[in-house]
Amino acid sequence: MTAKDILSRRIALSQEQVQRAVSADMPVLEVIPRLLDSPKRILRVTAGGDVVGIIDESSLLEGIGRMIAPRDDCSILTVECAPYDYSASRIAHAVEDSDAHLVDMWSVPAEDGHLRVTLRVRRSDPTPTVHSLERYGYDVVEVHGSDYGDGELAATRLLELQTLLNV
Repeated sequence: MTAKDILSRRIALSQEQVQRAVSADMPVLEVIPRLLDSPKRILRVTAGGDVVGIIDESSLLEGIGRMIAPRDDCSILTVECAPYDYSASRIAHAVEDSDAHLVDMWSVPAEDGHLRVTLRVRRSDPTPTVHSLERYGYDVVEVHGSDYGDGELAATRLLELQTLLNV
């Protein structure tokens, strides 16, 4: 996705009002920091020297929203790891080992120097994916899924069942 894909419908601002410009073919990931650094959080978008539109915070949010299609069959997992342990292909392999498909992956630095990697996987119950990521050495810190049960509650119930079966 590029700057031209997230143009605002409004173009009634003068060049003096919008001081900074980006090229229409600039990737969105490069547009974001420029927009945040812009004094009025508005950028001109140019193509061949002509202004073709503007990007503001609202149009950026709409564009990113279109990039992340909603899915009801997915779960969201967040893992943390040391920067030297991070490998996108290894994380993807861990997800695929649990018979899930990796839909999206974002990584950001955590406050303690680790990396926080958020995954969206195509699986409503992420439990097998959690176990697979842990086997690969990743620390799973958050899990959200429509069919994901409370792990502590499940463990307690399993112990209660084992106690009943042993009596």
